[in-house]
Amino acid sequence: MESAKRNLTLIETRTDTISLEEKDPTIASDPANHEVLSQERADHFSVTSRQSQFEKLDTEIKVDKTQLINKLNFINFQDGTVSVNFKHLRYDKKITLKATPQPCMGDLVDCLWIEDKNITQILQSYRFSNILITNGQKLLNVEPEVIRIDAVGISVLLPETCTEISSRKARRYLCQGISVQLIQNSTVFSGALMDFNGFSFRVKLTAAPPQTFDWVNPEQPVNIILSGAAVTIFTGECIIVRHTHGQNSRNYILEPLKHEIQRFKQKEFRSERYVLTPTPNMVSRHPLTGMRVDLKVVDLSGSGFSVEEDKCNTTLLPGMILHELELNFANSYKIQCSVQVVFRKEMVDPSGEKWIKCGLALLDMDIRDHLKLITMLHQAKNKNSYICNDIDLDALWDFFFETGFIYPDKYAAIQKNKKQIKETYAKIYTQNPQIARHFIYQEKGTIFGHMAMLRFYDSAWMIHHHAARKSTLNKAGLIVLDQIGRMINDSHRLYSLHMDYMICYYQPGNKFPSRVFGGAAKNIDDPKGCSLDGFAYHHFNNARCSASDLPEGWQITETGSEDLRELAGFYNQSSGGLLLDALDLVPEKLYSDGLSKEYEQQGLTRLRYLYSLKRNGLLKAVFLVNKSDVGLNLSNITNCVKVFVMDSEGVDAEILQAAISKIAIMTDKKNFPVLIYPAAFADEKQIPYDKTYNLWICSLQYSDAYFRYLKRLVRFI
Repeated sequence: MESAKRNLTLIETRTDTISLEEKDPTIASDPANHEVLSQERADHFSVTSRQSQFEKLDTEIKVDKTQLINKLNFINFQDGTVSVNFKHLRYDKKITLKATPQPCMGDLVDCLWIEDKNITQILQSYRFSNILITNGQKLLNVEPEVIRIDAVGISVLLPETCTEISSRKARRYLCQGISVQLIQNSTVFSGALMDFNGFSFRVKLTAAPPQTFDWVNPEQPVNIILSGAAVTIFTGECIIVRHTHGQNSRNYILEPLKHEIQRFKQKEFRSERYVLTPTPNMVSRHPLTGMRVDLKVVDLSGSGFSVEEDKCNTTLLPGMILHELELNFANSYKIQCSVQVVFRKEMVDPSGEKWIKCGLALLDMDIRDHLKLITMLHQAKNKNSYICNDIDLDALWDFFFETGFIYPDKYAAIQKNKKQIKETYAKIYTQNPQIARHFIYQEKGTIFGHMAMLRFYDSAWMIHHHAARKSTLNKAGLIVLDQIGRMINDSHRLYSLHMDYMICYYQPGNKFPSRVFGGAAKNIDDPKGCSLDGFAYHHFNNARCSASDLPEGWQITETGSEDLRELAGFYNQSSGGLLLDALDLVPEKLYSDGLSKEYEQQGLTRLRYLYSLKRNGLLKAVFLVNKSDVGLNLSNITNCVKVFVMDSEGVDAEILQAAISKIAIMTDKKNFPVLIYPAAFADEKQIPYDKTYNLWICSLQYSDAYFRYLKRLVRFI
């Protein structure tokens, strides 16, 4: 050490106090220059009062030189900085300069200043005090011997020990590249995020003329927007804890007002949460720092989860969005998603240790990943409940016949196409396509209950194929109905599932769906929440129906936007329900074919055509033509023609048959169901039909009302 001292030159600072104004007289005479210099000082040096806080502490932990050297080398490895404190020679004023430590192999360490502006002037008026090194939420207070200090940096000899001081209740994290907007009373100030933790954050704002910081009222809340390169990370209302002074720029310490946000509409029937063994981990790059975050999941549901944070290292702000996050299940598989922090609560263990519980709501997730998640959760609740499991198709067909789901008349309608139907079911039940879900209740290898759903419209999923064995030992039919309900409740807010509506076709004479779905519509008693529309059903066979031309003045045209607007006027007057929105019969969905392409990618068929029947240019009816794989739905509802008759004048059975025949030729359809709306039209015109079907549609914005009714109903079934 003595040798090191002899080989270095000690440069002493002046002991007399020389102000910056004395160094450059133009500063004192020009207020504008004074403001510039003061602003530069605010930019590069932060006033610190930490030393006075340290003196109040009763306990200090000693850290030896070896640990200190390792810490300095780690900071160098991470391209970090240390804080070098100075005290004014005359006034009770302290400043902090940031410096980068160089590799340290022994007693001597060199630190280079981050900024070199005005360093010489600072050294003339201030005397070295100590070095502070951030160590998590604590600080290392180092009081070394100065060997050299100049405009380039400082060289010191390290002491045998330094002091570890608890200076903060939570560690603060430095940030770069995060832009800030502060909004108050229609005024927007821009700046950058400097540092933060889960309790508060510091921003540096710039006033752009004619703005002045007098426009910011520190006694009133402000709205803050934090943004990355291309995405918004956080928006929220904050209070101003304190701020610096300056005309061109200022630092503000801000604290969010809310510890809980309401991301979605409050629900009465919330997703069930489960504690899994082993519990997964949440892994992500923090959107504000880029640092890796790895937290243990406390509990988990199909719509969100909560994690535990160390109180001293908390980084999750309520309202913050994490666009890329991973749920890691014991490294066996991983699920990608985007989430938003919706609450943070301080918790206390039985041992008295405090920790932070943060809740996160799922914003979006790949549909296949979400299927993995809810499958696991349903199994956690009931070991016999399965979603989209690998299934023995022979056992499934046996179940359909044994339960009477496929009755003689239905089998007569499908038996000619049984080979194609088996192929379709092999794709749906073994390849887990994104457009289909099936729910199985199975005990000891025997299927007791089954229900399925299919995304056949852009934002609507169709429930079908509900069947159960009659048994007093279980209520398999109700269990699979509960399964599908919980899946809907967990999933419908995720964009990737496109689940705004649930629909179901059923015959009014079928007691179970009439009681469940028909009863729900009656109980909700709001057609914009849950609607029920009746169709007359008959089977059209090209071979048995003689083709005839439409009379003069009648024509079939492709449906246009104006035709759909006229259909909306008719339907809203006759029903006022959800049919047009759920079945994509609105102008903005006229040319939508994204779902058809998705079917094609899965090796399936789903085509849609729209035609209008007109007489002398006046719209009489709209035809919705669907083509799909045989057996996609065993009642062939997905392979039918729906007729919406808006003006029945002049439209009779012959005109309707001629129009359907022409459309069948245009779309190459044979032997398909025709559903006529309204059903009363068929009665009025004495058009024969086989049966009636009700189309039940529920908007999932009204899911609470549906589940409330279902909860009461299950008690009596």
